[in-house]
Amino acid sequence: MTDDPDPETRKRMERAVRKLPRLQREIFLAARFDDMSYVEIAERTGLTVREVEREIARALVSIARRMDRQPRRWWRR
Repeated sequence: MTDDPDPETRKRMERAVRKLPRLQREIFLAARFDDMSYVEIAERTGLTVREVEREIARALVSIARRMDRQPRRWWRR
C-alpha cells in the first residue's frame, strides 16, 4: 500500500492548502515540504517558535475541516 492519496483527495488537499492565509500557507509548506524546523521558520519569518507552532496547528485544523466537507452540489441547498 502506498501513502500517496488518490487523485481526487490530492486535489482537495491542494485546494485546502491554497485557501490558507498566505503566511500560514508558507509556514505549513516550509515545515511539511521543505523540511524546515520550526526554529528555522521562526528565524525566516520573524515569529517566535511558539507562533510558528500555533500557525501550523491552525493550518492543520483548517485543512482537516476543508477535507471533511462534502463537495457542494449546485442542485442542493
